[in-house]
Amino acid sequence: MNLRGLDLNLLVILDALLDEAHVSRAADRLNLSQPAASAALQRCRHLFRDELLERGRGTMRLTPKAEALRAPLKSLLAGIGDLVDPEEPSLSDLRQTLRISMADYPAILITGPLQRALQSSAPGIDLIIQPWHGAEAAASALIAGTTDIAISVFSGADDDIHQQDLLTEHYVLALRAGHPAVEGFDLDRWLAFPHILVSGKGEARSPLDTDLARIGRTRRIGLVLPSFGLVPPLLHGSDMIAMLPSRIVADRQDLISLPVPIAAAGFSLQLGWHRRRTKDAGLRHVADLLAQLLR
Repeated sequence: MNLRGLDLNLLVILDALLDEAHVSRAADRLNLSQPAASAALQRCRHLFRDELLERGRGTMRLTPKAEALRAPLKSLLAGIGDLVDPEEPSLSDLRQTLRISMADYPAILITGPLQRALQSSAPGIDLIIQPWHGAEAAASALIAGTTDIAISVFSGADDDIHQQDLLTEHYVLALRAGHPAVEGFDLDRWLAFPHILVSGKGEARSPLDTDLARIGRTRRIGLVLPSFGLVPPLLHGSDMIAMLPSRIVADRQDLISLPVPIAAAGFSLQLGWHRRRTKDAGLRHVADLLAQLLR
């Protein structure tokens, strides 16, 4: 095609349309009128010979071609930005919103300190903390551009995603002071009381139950919660026991911490972002702060 006739602003509008899957929201994001965004969508449909956005049941959805365009379009726009405006701004001058995907652990530990650090170093950076839906979803969101930074248990190396090791965590048992299981604590005492299980998917089993089954034992799951942050208050008024990441219990004076009576696998966390964002000063600054807070 003849690139002299291509308006790069059209690609910027298309990027917003594909992110929002909604003409009005895309227009608001770019400070355009809705008719202007609709006209741009029609031009994009002609350019790519595809509907790009189709009407569904009360909403709009991306066509397969539109889905395929998202990642390369973001990479192209990022490259053009680096070419045209390579000068790195001062952190204090940045005005930017960054989306961070992570589970409630480590979010409950670092969100407050991260926000305070940004207030002094880069006050114009705003944050959106997004829920974590698994390693595969986190990687896909980074590639699609719907997440800027992910703290995740990534499943393996990916040429598109920069990954940085943050920490290796292990589990401990948490229970209230004066709990009847503390005296003479062992495997039998542990299994004699109901357990709290944290599962983002609401599942009533975990790999620990498989490990117990291998030695012919079972446990009673008395309560399943979606968040580690909900656990401590519920331990205070009950005889339930929870297995929590060690850093959640480390600074709590109101709970007793005991080792797990059987071998329990821990986990590692990595920090990830798409390599097309390597020259993004705001993103790199927030990533550096996250790495410092989690070491």
